[in-house]
Amino acid sequence: MKMRAISWIVLGLALLVGHQANAQKFAYVDTDYVLLHLPEYSEAQGELNQMAVDWQVEVEMKLDAVERLEMAYRAERVLLTQEMRGKREEEIETKRREARELQKAKFGVEGELFQKRQELIQPIQDVVFEELKDIASGSGYMVIFDKSNQSNMLYTNPKYDISDRLIKALGFVPGETIEPEGGEGEESKSIQDRAKDALNKGKDAATGRMQGAAAGARGAGNTIGRSKN
Repeated sequence: MKMRAISWIVLGLALLVGHQANAQKFAYVDTDYVLLHLPEYSEAQGELNQMAVDWQVEVEMKLDAVERLEMAYRAERVLLTQEMRGKREEEIETKRREARELQKAKFGVEGELFQKRQELIQPIQDVVFEELKDIASGSGYMVIFDKSNQSNMLYTNPKYDISDRLIKALGFVPGETIEPEGGEGEESKSIQDRAKDALNKGKDAATGRMQGAAAGARGAGNTIGRSKN
């Protein structure tokens, strides 16, 4: 009799828990996908991308300068005195440290890029979150998960996806995403690759200017020579 009573209690608790679980409403959104529909996000991301490229070019230039100093030092080392070697090595190490400090200042955990991202992206995320709260309140959702690149959701049933509903509530058309400035081809490249492209273009432009100046100097010399004749 006692065992039968315990069984009924366990069954009753199971039914109660099951009923409560069914009564709760869950949903999820993909915030990465949602943000791609917002022009403000596209503009902010484009600005961040350009900043990152510009700063990476600056870092790459400093690293290139260190590499050139090292190459010159290795080539001349046998001709230098001990004191001169020490000074050159100290100069190289100082330049390398400056490059690392610049990289940390721009791209570190609390660096300028992180702070600028917070400044530009956080207000946009706040708008999305407020709209999501209204949806949750109006539809009685207990929990709304985020299926973004940073989440740990291993499987999701599409019928619980309310991303398109959120996009419509924000005033946009689902599927009409906006690529950040720079174009799809540029976005597929890493910041480092884009920085190297920009750096190479700068070097080519500088080489072109030097060649043009040299050609101009030669032309001026020939003109003076002819005038003397």
